[in-house]
Formats: sequence, structure tokens, C-alpha cells
Amino acid sequence: MGVFFSLLSAAYYMPKLYFGFVPATVAARSAKSSKAIERITLRDFIQTRCPSLFQEFRPAWWLRSGHLQTAYCVVGDFSKIDKVEYDRKLIRTLDGGTIGIDLTPPAEERTLKDDTPIIVVLHGLTGGSHESYVRSILAPACTPVEQGGLGYRGIVVNFRGCAGVPLTSPQLYSALYTDDIRVAVMYIAKLYPRAPLIGVGFSLGANVLTRYLAEEGEKSRLVAGCALACPWDLVASSDHLQNHFFHRHVYSSGMAQNLKKVIARHMNALSRFPDSPAWKAAQAVAAKKSMSLIEFDDTVTRVCGGSSPPFPFASAYDYYKAASSHKVLGTIRVPFLAVNSADDPIASNMPIGVADNGWVVLCLTQGGGHLGWFEAGKHFGQLDRWIRKPVLEWLRAAGEDLVPEGDRGRPTHEVDGFLKEVGRDDIGCKEIEGVGHVVGVEGEEGLLAGL
Repeated sequence: MGVFFSLLSAAYYMPKLYFGFVPATVAARSAKSSKAIERITLRDFIQTRCPSLFQEFRPAWWLRSGHLQTAYCVVGDFSKIDKVEYDRKLIRTLDGGTIGIDLTPPAEERTLKDDTPIIVVLHGLTGGSHESYVRSILAPACTPVEQGGLGYRGIVVNFRGCAGVPLTSPQLYSALYTDDIRVAVMYIAKLYPRAPLIGVGFSLGANVLTRYLAEEGEKSRLVAGCALACPWDLVASSDHLQNHFFHRHVYSSGMAQNLKKVIARHMNALSRFPDSPAWKAAQAVAAKKSMSLIEFDDTVTRVCGGSSPPFPFASAYDYYKAASSHKVLGTIRVPFLAVNSADDPIASNMPIGVADNGWVVLCLTQGGGHLGWFEAGKHFGQLDRWIRKPVLEWLRAAGEDLVPEGDRGRPTHEVDGFLKEVGRDDIGCKEIEGVGHVVGVEGEEGLLAGL
């Protein structure tokens, strides 16, 4: 009987993987550094290179629920682990906005080959390169090979106004707007034309990454993608937050407070655009002591979360419908792995069966909360992030074994100092002054981390 229950328990904690009915085939090296190329299905590619996805994940017994896992993301002390330092560059967009590009390892620390794989990271709602969930991946991925790491380069794209990036236009960011990541990836590809670029997105960043890959299709400059704790159906996620007392007063309120603080930090910058909808929205936010997430999005994000069109939207719900990423999965044309937890109190749904796309692999764990996935470590009381194991396996496979096929992105050229895609004049970017050094464990004071 004991063996029976052990088997049941193991099956319960085994991640559930969902593949397309007709799996895509990829070109892959048969062995590391081998010149021999084989064509295999994406299912076989993952089965042979990502063993952690086929082994159980048991949440630490003292963080058994999704609420506890998520809470530890916020209150846990991660300042002494996964230390990452960055060089920061700033790029200016055509509309006057500013995006922060944080590169690790810093140039003064060590020099990497031009074809070293690059992990392009998109952070969560009000996060940045300092977040513990970002560092938990980049610290081992960017550690030299001789020290047990992958030896990759990491680049975090910090959204407008986040992580110390100045707000220089009356436009913010959102789950829908993809042109900022589009120009950032153009810029990165121009800096490192020989390097494969692999996207990793967390929470809101996962939604942006999913939409970007879907919009780019076969022309994506990213050779593969990984989405962690993506909210997918934003209408359903919003309803889930609003319809439960605890979720509404803890998660929804907490995320809205973070967003309010981001706006408060940039009030002086926004006041330079007195006739803009963003300034009017910021004043409305400042006048309220507390808000829910949907109230903030109805006041700010639907108005200035991206360029026009499609912004502004008539309501937050209209914005949520447009920004949801579950309905665009069908047009992704690069290997794409998405991992969610079944007890995530924030991103509460996974689009299983929504799109039958052989390029997309969905993975659902029983536990993990929102961006947690904490399991017991080797020593008493120690916690490890389980998610780093399959993600690092995926990054290694995409960076070293996957052989990209076809053209990666459309041709680019410079026009009046701005890097643009040939045939598209409405978006572009250029590097501006503002290069600096960022210590990754130093978060933004006053913001709830981990969300």
C-alpha cells in the first residue's frame, strides 16, 4: 500500500507537458560541438535535452500552497544569492521614450566571444534586472563554463520607467505593446550579429514575449522563447483577482500599489507633458489613496500603455481582450516553452488545447505559486528554485544544439541616427548617453519585489 501511495504522489507532482498534435521539427546538433545535424521533433528535442521537465517537482513542505510560494517571492531575502552585475545602456525610441538595456557580465569583468548565446530577458509588472527571479536564471547562465555555468551573455530589457530607467515620453508600457522589445532586439542583434538570441519572459514580460514571437512568426530575431508564469487570458486573470476577496485585497491591491509608486516617481517627468492623457491619468492616480489593478489599468494603462492605434482603449476590459496572449499562440514559429503552476494565484489559467501549434510546448506544475517554484534544498531550511533547472536545460539546448533556419529578422538600416527596419518607418531606436553600472541585488526601494 505504501508503494502505491508513493507512486500516486510521484505522479501528482510530475509536471504535465502538452505538445501540439503535429509537432514541429527542428534542426539540431547530434552532439555538443558536433557538425552533424539531425532533424528531430520538438518533442524529442525536449525529451533528450530537458530531463527536469520529466522529473517531479515537490514544493517545500513549509511553502505548500501557491499563496505561500508567492509570498516568499515578495518577503524572502535574496540579497546574498545569485549576485549579478550589469553594464547599463539606454536607447531612445522614435517617440522619445527610453528603454534600459542591462548587460551581464560587465565588459570589465570578462570578454565573451561574439557568437556567445544571449539570453534576452523581459521582467514582470514593475520589476527589472534586479529581481530575484531574473537573477536566479542569469546568475548560473552567465557564470563561466569552467565554474559550472553556461558561459552565456544576459541582457535584460527594462521597460520604460522601471528599474531606474528615466521616463522621457508620455507613453508607458503594457502587456500588449511589443514595439519596445522589437526595437530592443533589433539593437541587440546589431551589437551581436553572430550570437543566437533566446527570449525569456516573466509574468507580464512573458505575455509581451509571447505576443512578440507570434507577431514576428518566421521573421523572429529570437531563435527560441521561454515564458514563465504568463497570465495568458487577461480577462480571466482579472476576473479571478476581482472575484475573490483575498486576491482582490492582497494581490490586486499590491500590484496596483507598485504601479502607483512607479507613477509617483515620474510625476515631475510626466508634468512636462501637461496636455497628454498620461499626465491627466497620473494626476487621477495621485489623488487616490488605494486602487485595485483593474482600476489602475482603467485609469492609466488603457490610455497610455502603448502607441496609437490601438491605444487608447474604451475600458480596461477592452485592453485586456486585446492584450491577451493565449489567442495568438498559433502563429509562433520558433521553439517555445511555457511553464505555469496550477496554484498560481495571479496567472490562474493556462491555454491548454487553445492552439494546436507544434512549435509550442506547455508545461504545468502542481505547485509553485507565481514565479516561485521553491523546493527544499540540501540543507535544513534551505530553499532552491526548481524552475532554474529546466530553464537552464532549455537555454543550453537552444543556445548550443538548436540550429536556426531561415532569416532572423528583416533587414535594418540607419535613418537620421535611428536604427530601423527597412520598409517600416514608424519604429526605431538609437543609443544615447547614460551608460552606467548596475548591481543586480539592489532593488527599487518601496516596491514589492517578486511580482
